[in-house]
Amino acid sequence: AVVNVVENKATQYKPLYDWKSPITEKIEIIAKEIYGAKNVEYSKHAQLNLRRIDRLGFNDFAVCMAKTQKSFSDNPVLTGRPEGFTVTVSEIEIAAGAQFVIPILGKMMRMPGLPAIPASENMTIDNNGVISGLS
Repeated sequence: AVVNVVENKATQYKPLYDWKSPITEKIEIIAKEIYGAKNVEYSKHAQLNLRRIDRLGFNDFAVCMAKTQKSFSDNPVLTGRPEGFTVTVSEIEIAAGAQFVIPILGKMMRMPGLPAIPASENMTIDNNGVISGLS
């Protein structure tokens, strides 16, 4: 079905935003058009991130928003697709190799980083199959 739509010249598909638009414009289009937000605010940290993105020439990167899984907002209490709310971008990460930026919306649990030395380095199994170093 996807191939049919892509190959159909009569399709009305167009990207949500222009790839050459500034990152803030891309974020605001996603927040308003898809999530139903009225406004987007940027923390001081996110504003510093935006200046860094601009300085590094990464404005043409795609945007991959990170938000609570419970809502299209940055507020887990506003379940579903609320309307007319303000989204707060707390920070913006850069995935330079993949060529996208990740606006972090509000406070959310994220995947923890891995330690420098994995716990498996301290685990052993002896000849009798007894495992040690798990705790």
